[in-house]
Amino acid sequence: MLNRVFLIGRLTRDPEIRFLPSGSQVTSFTIAVNRPYKTKDSDEWKEETYFFDIETFGMLAERLGKQLSKGTQILIEGQLRQDRWETASGEKRTKVKVVADRVSIIAGKQAEKPVEREEEPELDITTEPEDFSSDEDIPF
Repeated sequence: MLNRVFLIGRLTRDPEIRFLPSGSQVTSFTIAVNRPYKTKDSDEWKEETYFFDIETFGMLAERLGKQLSKGTQILIEGQLRQDRWETASGEKRTKVKVVADRVSIIAGKQAEKPVEREEEPELDITTEPEDFSSDEDIPF
């Protein structure tokens, strides 16, 4: 079966870092992904925003925990995972998240206000986005 997800979005907050009993790092964050669509009635363009929870493990989690911050735009490649648990009152709950095994930083934080500059800097389009691939298996 195929279970592969590709998403481009911006972090909604700084990453959360925690450690497993084994000492391995887990970095969690949420990204916002926009979906533009055209309405049938007026041919007007609108936009919906979806929020996805992302988890990374091991060396990838360590690198991302240091380099990501709120507003950073990233490309994620990973798998969908479903957590299942039961509450104290006996209710069954589930949550779907993305476990990323590749993350590329596309752009830094989105500017709050436009900054006026006298001279535009030259863009280096020969540089590829940084790739944070992990060779480690996910611990579960």
